[in-house]
Amino acid sequence: MSQPATGDPAITLYRLQACPYCERVVRKLQEYDLDYRSRFVEPMHSDRNVVKRISGKRTVPAIEDENTGVTMSESANIVEYLENTYGARGGAE
Repeated sequence: MSQPATGDPAITLYRLQACPYCERVVRKLQEYDLDYRSRFVEPMHSDRNVVKRISGKRTVPAIEDENTGVTMSESANIVEYLENTYGARGGAE
């Protein structure tokens, strides 16, 4: 698999400060030792146009994974996606 440019993680997490659903995704990313970039979004739901543009919704957390071309929202869906995509590899490199 090709790697993104140095210093530019393939996974972007759109999140809010102190959001328990966002933290759930952060824990899963850390569990699998995945590099990711955090983008903190506007607290006001109606101002989250960047999230709407990538996932079709204004809810967070949302991720964009350049490795697979996947964008999604909803923490339970993201955790399941990370488990299915990266969990089996768990440090096999």
